[in-house]
Amino acid sequence: MAVKTANTSTTASGNLTDVITKGTVAGLVGGTIFGVQMTVAGMLPMVADMIGSSSIVVGYILHMLISAFIGATFALLADRLPATLPTWPTAVGAGAVWGIVWWVLGALIIMPTVLGMGEMVLEVGDPQLNSLAGHISFGIVTAAFYVLIRDRS
Repeated sequence: MAVKTANTSTTASGNLTDVITKGTVAGLVGGTIFGVQMTVAGMLPMVADMIGSSSIVVGYILHMLISAFIGATFALLADRLPATLPTWPTAVGAGAVWGIVWWVLGALIIMPTVLGMGEMVLEVGDPQLNSLAGHISFGIVTAAFYVLIRDRS
């Protein structure tokens, strides 16, 4: 007979560390897809500028670190939803919403604030709309990949 031990760091889908790890991996997958768009659009030097660099490589690394964090937080939140994203349509919808949330927080508030461009906070034009498309793609890919790997050991 198997004995189940108490684990104070469990979530709806299992071990907290496992949820965070899988969310991080999902965020890196979504970040890779979004990173291609950002590279083509020439946005990585601006990302790097948030930490005082203009390097495309530094911008990509920072972008991937942010993507990992956002993926992990998505997994933590998704794991607490009553249905825990049981279907692909639910995952895609939740991912799209998560992408929009981070577009507002990251592209419209945090980035312009950190870069000293206060007049650009919540400004929406063509560059921001392109960024919205990337953030939605990121959210959908991250959520879908998380659902794909969530129940695997």
